[in-house]
Parts: sequence; C-alpha cells; structure tokens
Amino acid sequence: MKFFWRILYHSYRLVSWGRYWAGRRFTQAGVGLLIAVVVAAMMGPDTENNVAYQAFALLVSFLFVSVAFTWTFRAHFSAHRLLPRFGTVGTPLSYRISVRNLTRRTQSGLTLLEDIADPRPSFDEWQRTRAAEERTIRSFRIGQRPKKASFNPAFLKPAPIPALPPNREVEVRGELMPLRRGILRFDGVTIARPDPLGLFRAFSRVRSPQTTLVLPKRYPLPPISLPGSMRYQAGGVALASHVGQSEEFIALRDYRYGDPVRHIHWRSWAKIGRPVVREFEDEFFVRHALVLDTFTDYPRSEIFEEAVSVAASFACSVQTQESLLDLLFVGAQSYCFTAGRGLGSSDQMLEILAAVQPSSEKGFEDLEHLVLNHVKSVSGCVCVFLSWDETRKKFIEKLQALGVPILTLVIKAPGETGRIGETSDGTGGDQFLVLEVGKIQQDLAKLK
Repeated sequence: MKFFWRILYHSYRLVSWGRYWAGRRFTQAGVGLLIAVVVAAMMGPDTENNVAYQAFALLVSFLFVSVAFTWTFRAHFSAHRLLPRFGTVGTPLSYRISVRNLTRRTQSGLTLLEDIADPRPSFDEWQRTRAAEERTIRSFRIGQRPKKASFNPAFLKPAPIPALPPNREVEVRGELMPLRRGILRFDGVTIARPDPLGLFRAFSRVRSPQTTLVLPKRYPLPPISLPGSMRYQAGGVALASHVGQSEEFIALRDYRYGDPVRHIHWRSWAKIGRPVVREFEDEFFVRHALVLDTFTDYPRSEIFEEAVSVAASFACSVQTQESLLDLLFVGAQSYCFTAGRGLGSSDQMLEILAAVQPSSEKGFEDLEHLVLNHVKSVSGCVCVFLSWDETRKKFIEKLQALGVPILTLVIKAPGETGRIGETSDGTGGDQFLVLEVGKIQQDLAKLK
C-alpha cells in the first residue's frame, strides 16, 4: 500500500513540475498556442469533415521553430540581490537586483525571473496531510474541514530588464507577495528572452542563493485593556528591566547557583577572588502570558495560520503597554519567550512566531503543564485556541480557579456550525471571543 502512495506522490510532483515549467517557459501567446494544438489534435482524426489536422501541423511547426531558436541564446550574466531582512505575509515586498551583462553584445528584450527553493512537501508531510483528510471524511465532518494553506511561499512578479550594453550593469526592481510565513529561500535568478515569434523563452540561469524571513500577518487591534493587574515578582527589578515601579539596588552578596550571569559584579569578583552578584529589590509589575495552541490534526490548516497571526498581533501590542509578555507554546518541546523593555523585543517574538509549527509529538497536556507552572507570576492570560472542546474548557476552568483573568480567543473555520464556547456555567474566561477565518479583523474589533 505504501508503494501505491509513493507512486501517487511522485505523480503529484511530476504534474506540479510540468505546470511550473510550462508557466515559465511559455509566454501568454505560447500558452494560447498550446491550447490550440490540443484542440486541433482532438479534432484532427476526423479528416473528412474538417481541416483541423492541417492547423495542427502548422501550429506544431511554429512551436518547433520557437523552441529551436532558444539554442541561439548563449548570453551570460551576473546578478546581486539586495533583499530586506524581513517581509510580512500579505504585504508586497520590494527589493533591488543588480544585473550585469558579461557578453560583448547588447542584450535586449530580457525578463528577470526569480528561482525559489522547491516548496513542494516531502513524502512524510504529504502523507500527514492526506491522513488528516481521510480522518475528516471518515468522521463525516467534511463541512467543518479547515482549508489548507498553500505550499506556494510567494507570488513573484517577472521584472523587465532594460537594454543591457556590453559589460554594463543595470538595477532592476523586484517585487513579490509573501503567501506563507517562515524562511523564504532563493536559489538564484533566471534571465529569460522570448524567441522571435514570442512563444517560447530561452533561459540563462545565475546562481544567487539568499534568504529572507517572512513574518506572520498582523491585525490592528482596537485599544484594549489586557486582563489582570500588577503582581508581586521575586527579584522583579532585575527581571523587569525598568518596567516596574522602581529599580532600586539593595546590596552585593555571594553568588548562588542559578543566579543570572548578567547580575555578576565583575569588579568585586576581581577584588575578592570569588563571584559576587548584585541584589535588587522585589517589586510589583504587570506581566501577561500569551498562550498559543499548536495542536491540530491538519499540518497546514488555515486555522493554525490565523491563530499565529492573532498571536503576532498581540505580541506587537507590547510596544504600547508598560508590561512584559510571555509567549508560551509547545513544539518539539515546551517554549517560553519573554518580551518587554530590556528583555526582548516584539520583533524577536515575531521571528519566533514566523517559525512555529503544529505540534505532532506532544499533547495539549504539555501546554497545560507549562502554563500552570508559569501562571503564578502572571497578571493575566491571553489564550489563542484552534478549537473549543472539553479539554480546553477544563484548562480554562483551572486558570479561573487560580484567580487568573483570561481573554480566550477561539479560531473557527468559515461557516463552522455549533455554538462554540457557550456553556451553562459561562466557562471561557473574563472575555470569550470566536474569530472566524476570513473575518478575523471584524471579529477582533469587538474586543474591549
């Protein structure tokens, strides 16, 4: 059976490669010619009632001549790409490419095409996606199946190149639309020139590997007051780094195992010959936890991508609030990243969210254990869930029992039925909001 799925997988790769190759090699006129060749071939066998076979022979001749002309294109180029460090899903990304003509002839009629790394899934990833589809069909929940996110990382626009004199360089403006977060890998560039008939392109490839990081899409949030108030933090000044009410230094003391290295007083250590650390006053300050649910049966679901975008939107709001924010999620292991003044920036948190993937090896209990061990030091929680079920409901109940204010956000598929989160005892936190894919921005506007 596995052999059958491997054949199907390689067939998928072959078909996708054919579509990609044809889309780059043929111009719009060339695509029209291909369609005409197929139509003529279907009508050609009936030679008594039409002359389609003659049109077929003529069109194939045009195609043969166009392909033959590509062998005359022997130009060589060099290219250097000036990419920004970051891009954002759904926001056009512009950059510059310097192209140099390495031949002794002026080259004109050129187009620059970007070569990105193969975005097609591995066999294992393809198998996981197919298995998730089968589970949905067998459970009769086809109407609630989340839409799959595209494997295509970006839409790249061809860039026209002005006439290139011999051994001269021109600057070309490139533009792409990021479609997926994560690392966008470039393998090189392709300089294309159409044949005299304008049907088929000849290629000259230039290797130029480079990467840029695509950050998650963010939504503007309305002015909101996150749940919770100031809480006591042991060693708070050192941790808060200017966020709290004071930053008073108390004294020096001998180093104890577990003390942060940044608290070591190096001059005193040099004088007395043993490690000494600075001790700070404990204080009260606001600290929130941003809990991201990464547990889904769909490896590339649009619901998960929207959940990451919502988490990224809250991560950016730290810049305007006198507080710290702890991002908590489970991937290959449990993670906690703190952002706030002096500890980490929202940009670093966005970089982490750009790389987060669904968790397939661990369960929701790992996230629950991580949050409950951390919750004593936080003023409130913002929970972003991929679904609302009994497990997540009980988790919220445990947080409520500990007196933690909670903002609960649940992402649902478009048109998903069921009254999510409406329970008889009001479980769901101080605020409970359902965000529908496709209407995330409108639903977030309801926050108070």
